[in-house]
Amino acid sequence: MEDAVAHVLIRPARKEDLEALGKFGAHLMSLHHEWDEERFIPADGGTPRSYADWLESQLGRKNTVIMVAEIDDAAAGYAYAGLEGHDYMSLRGPAGVIHDIFVDLRQRGKGVGRKLLEAVLAELAARGMRQVVLSTAARNETAQRMFDAAGFRRTMIEMTKTLK
Repeated sequence: MEDAVAHVLIRPARKEDLEALGKFGAHLMSLHHEWDEERFIPADGGTPRSYADWLESQLGRKNTVIMVAEIDDAAAGYAYAGLEGHDYMSLRGPAGVIHDIFVDLRQRGKGVGRKLLEAVLAELAARGMRQVVLSTAARNETAQRMFDAAGFRRTMIEMTKTLK
């Protein structure tokens, strides 16, 4: 595993990454929808473009962090986070909020997600964030183990009810 991790470059996202990141975002949506189709919206044929457009709107914003994991000159994953102020709905002060971490299925199990997480945490800390929060799908046990190993602790449990 360490040999594979040594070949991963983590860097800020660029416009030329957006097509790959849009596909990753659509895959992330599909995984969540498979885990709980009543809670998570499905991806469709237009989702990769829409997701890429969304991420493009976030590039270069002072309160946004988008990092890419690159292996052999190709995007292998990404992380998307924001810097937020006080949020009284969440009962918390200023924090970095990690919204997405996704690793291409072909690159999983090689430490790419861990490297993305470390890079995002370092960037959030460099920008003055002392607290970082994130949410993860209840069925995404692999991600939960990674976050546990990185020192995150469970603080909230989202519950959903579908009204019919």
